[in-house]
Amino acid sequence: MFITFEGMDFCGKSTQVKLLSDYLKQIGKNVITIREPGGTSISEKIRNILLDKNNKEMFVESELLLFSASRAQLVREIIIPKLMEGYFVLSDRFHDSSIAYQGYGRGINLEHVTKIQEFAIGEAIPDITFFIDIPIEEMEKRKLQFSFESLDRIELSQKRFYEKVRQGYLNLSKKNNRFVKIDGRKSIQDIHKLIVAKVL
Repeated sequence: MFITFEGMDFCGKSTQVKLLSDYLKQIGKNVITIREPGGTSISEKIRNILLDKNNKEMFVESELLLFSASRAQLVREIIIPKLMEGYFVLSDRFHDSSIAYQGYGRGINLEHVTKIQEFAIGEAIPDITFFIDIPIEEMEKRKLQFSFESLDRIELSQKRFYEKVRQGYLNLSKKNNRFVKIDGRKSIQDIHKLIVAKVL
């Protein structure tokens, strides 16, 4: 089963990926967790370019294509082989992030973004996508807990950008039956229980 976790930065999805992975392993399932961008040697190198806050001159088109290149490598090197072996594949972000961030957030033509994602992911369509939703004000509050040095290039984006990203996710969640929208203000354990109930 291929399960993806989506949402704005600081929504708590990485925590939920780990909790679900630990739970599935405890009940005897084969599990692999991956993150985007990254997950392979090549993809991690692309990640470093994408998130380096010194790369201020990066054009939005370059950003989209780099994310997609990282994703294409991850799909073919890790995701598809592991799914064929019967693993639960848990991904911290996937192609919906590009639609929300580069499409809605950066304003790139949505049709172009979608076509590029279809090419990048091929047959690797998630079975379930957990969208952990938090209001912009909650995201801003959580962001203050981190130092400037610890934030990456994307996380340093302005509030208006994230407003558009969130709207993108809300639109995606209404259009796709695989989306499960969860209120990210709930407790960590309550969110975990909701996720487990949907997976098993």
